[in-house]
Amino acid sequence: LCLLMSGCAQNPVDKAKNIAQGVLENMGGEKGWNDTRYLAWTFNNQYQVWDKHQNRFRWEQDSLVAIINTDTKEGNVYVDGQELQDPEEKQKLLERAYALWINNSYWLVMPFKLLDEGVTLRYVGEEQTLEGAPADVLEMTFAQVGLTPQNKYKLWVDKEQGLVTQWAFFRSAEDAEPSFTRRWSDYKDYGNIKLASDRSNAQGEFKLTDIAAPAEVPDSVFNSPTPIEKL
Repeated sequence: LCLLMSGCAQNPVDKAKNIAQGVLENMGGEKGWNDTRYLAWTFNNQYQVWDKHQNRFRWEQDSLVAIINTDTKEGNVYVDGQELQDPEEKQKLLERAYALWINNSYWLVMPFKLLDEGVTLRYVGEEQTLEGAPADVLEMTFAQVGLTPQNKYKLWVDKEQGLVTQWAFFRSAEDAEPSFTRRWSDYKDYGNIKLASDRSNAQGEFKLTDIAAPAEVPDSVFNSPTPIEKL
């Protein structure tokens, strides 16, 4: 009967998934994301290169370099070009690099993760963004996935663009107020996909830089014990 009635409201979960699917398509689609093998970017003075197809992740800051397999979490750590030998310190830094891969990549590609297994989306209504643009608002929570499943996000999907243009982070799903609300803007095409670089808000400017999605990256990038040139 509901299907015959034009006034029936769509389930908040189904509506959220439909909006998220539109976001995915507008950013290059599932194929564009899957075909993108390499991503490189600078986040908070940390430069990283990610080989999505072979689970390789290179992270560097100053003279510290970590190269890990994001599947096995094994890898190598270098300080001033020398491989770190102390097993305890090495393990600690590999664990840190793994956590940074999860965090730093999320700041770059979060909209591509909206429909991942373990993610719960719910449509919560319409609001204006900080810029005054009308948007559909989604709530994003997690079911025992990632390192911080207790987190919650609120996402504004611009009605005209069909893209995430603002996000809010809640350290706990129970929190009434977010830890921050930031723009998710300045989209550009990188290979087969769109990515946004601006995460600024009224409290200050914050941008991801040196973003690249090259078709090829030499193996030397994932072997160099010293900082590399930006791709």
